[in-house]
Amino acid sequence: MNQLLIMAILVGGVLILLFMGMEIAFAFGIMGSIGLLLFLSQPQSQMAWTTWGTLNVAELTAAPLFIFMGTVLANSGIVRSLFDAANKWIGGLPGGLASSVVVANAIFGAMSGSNVAAVAIFGKAAFPEMERLGYDPRLALGTIAISGTLAVLIPPSLIMIIYGGWEQVSVVRLFAAGIIPGLLLALLLVLTVIVRVVITPSLAPKPVSYSWRERFTALKQLLPWFGLIAITLGVIFGGIMTATEAASLGAFLSVVLAFGYRQMNWGVLKASFLDAAKVTAMVMIIVSMAKVLAFVLQKMGVAETVSDWVINLPFGTYGILVAIYVLYIILGCFFDSISMMVLTLPFVMPVIIHLGFSPIWFGIVYVVLAEMGMVTPPFGLNLFVLHGTVPKYDVMTIAYGSLPFLIPVLVLIGIMTIWPNIVLWVPSILY
Repeated sequence: MNQLLIMAILVGGVLILLFMGMEIAFAFGIMGSIGLLLFLSQPQSQMAWTTWGTLNVAELTAAPLFIFMGTVLANSGIVRSLFDAANKWIGGLPGGLASSVVVANAIFGAMSGSNVAAVAIFGKAAFPEMERLGYDPRLALGTIAISGTLAVLIPPSLIMIIYGGWEQVSVVRLFAAGIIPGLLLALLLVLTVIVRVVITPSLAPKPVSYSWRERFTALKQLLPWFGLIAITLGVIFGGIMTATEAASLGAFLSVVLAFGYRQMNWGVLKASFLDAAKVTAMVMIIVSMAKVLAFVLQKMGVAETVSDWVINLPFGTYGILVAIYVLYIILGCFFDSISMMVLTLPFVMPVIIHLGFSPIWFGIVYVVLAEMGMVTPPFGLNLFVLHGTVPKYDVMTIAYGSLPFLIPVLVLIGIMTIWPNIVLWVPSILY
């Protein structure tokens, strides 16, 4: 049977099952099972072997620990102090409270790696205050939705851990590569807020100015957070600990921090363990079932055929690269970031390597492209999480609010494409 027809049957089957309302992991698993039976004549026990080989990767053990770190910070409610302290420093800018959300998300992202946790937390902590002060709901909701994506770009990042385990790429180098793009995107988002408010002053009330005494008091509030970040990432980049060991240390220190703010009790600890277990189980079953489907496509030679076809397109190196970008922007409207990654990498990565690009560089570019999918309908995850947190506003209102913030994301992608050393400089210095 024609290889492209096989791909159309399997991938088309996944899309049909998704539109029927089936969970994405089960859609991958069913079509992978059908592929094993019909196209490879393999026993179903191959699913177990493939799943074991996928999940039996040392780097993946860091994922539940970083997730737990984020759930502790979320469930204890201590992130509110982070938001308040950030607002003391930049709240005097036009749209200052919205900019504070971006900065607080950047700091929180350096400890959690979970965009879902970030959006839910700041939807509860920041939006009521922004609404009370008279911020335009679209500006407020859009800022929260897009800035939550910083949690997957600024290390530690769950997506980077999965990408590194899948492609056998150093997770530590990926973490290092994400630092400058993450900080640059935070800066671009703040500038976007300022420009929008300056052009349309009705979007936000007059900013509140704070005294230097209040700012230095707020700085004391930030010191424990910066200390946690410095210790967790410092032991990784310093070669003192592996990513998993550092994640264990960070998880322990997050509990200590919650105790320090007197926000830790048995209920919070239990909820944090359960939330971390649920998120980890959801992610790992998606990864393992997607690997089964990818196994079928690779064994049938479909991945190689598609990659060769893309490489031979008459678009040139950067034309093909832009085509890959467009593909991911479109797929991001229908798939979550991890599902999209594990489904497409068998086709895309050979093309990236053939074109001469670093897999470390592409890993960061992919994360930024995936960020767009988190805020684009109809299946943008951040949109639904924020709608669940602020149910009075529908998903499309949040999507419209997020739309202007896609411009700085596209600008960052362009910068990384033109100057790839922005991504690779820190890893080259550290390693």
